[in-house]
Amino acid sequence: MDTAQVLLIIVIVLLSILLLGLGTQVFFILMEFRKTIVKANKVLDDTGLITESVSKPISNLSTIASGVKLGALVAKMINGKKKGSDGK
Repeated sequence: MDTAQVLLIIVIVLLSILLLGLGTQVFFILMEFRKTIVKANKVLDDTGLITESVSKPISNLSTIASGVKLGALVAKMINGKKKGSDGK
């Protein structure tokens, strides 16, 4: 074998080892990325639940406020009719 062939085989072996190491590192990086995505998804789900649990009472409070306002308007109208019928 020539020295050129020996050098070529050494270079091929070294590059193969290097690529194997890089492939392993990429695999571990992708595994960590997947774990990060799963955690971010859980955080977003929890945020959605918290937002929903906060918005429901506020919506109920708004409904109650609308009912009180409507009740006050009806009471005012009834009170106005009583004054109109008494003060002939």
